[in-house]
Amino acid sequence: MPEEAFEPGLTAFMLVKTSPEWLGMSVEQRVHAFTTEVLPAINERAKGVRSRFFDTEFYSARVTDVWLWEARDHESYQLLIEALRDTPFWDRYFEVVEILVGVENAYAKNNNLDTFATVNA
Repeated sequence: MPEEAFEPGLTAFMLVKTSPEWLGMSVEQRVHAFTTEVLPAINERAKGVRSRFFDTEFYSARVTDVWLWEARDHESYQLLIEALRDTPFWDRYFEVVEILVGVENAYAKNNNLDTFATVNA
């Protein structure tokens, strides 16, 4: 998805596990399925979201990937989830194991602090 400039209102960490169907595809088939079956639905229905994808299968048996979503607001995030649920991504290519939603540095923002617990080592 093209990066859209906005200040995220929330961040979601979507913990997923690949399905046997997904793993049975070649790399080319996976790219084709994702770009033709998943991305168009997201781009059509969900505005104000951006994402990054992290591979974790070499560190975890329970979760193979983490999809980090940033959304402008709750409505943008809800539309994203509705769009994903209408694609083979949800429960066919991947099992959605858990979704953790948070607001970056909310403690500091809610208490008028510049930052809280930021480490730059």
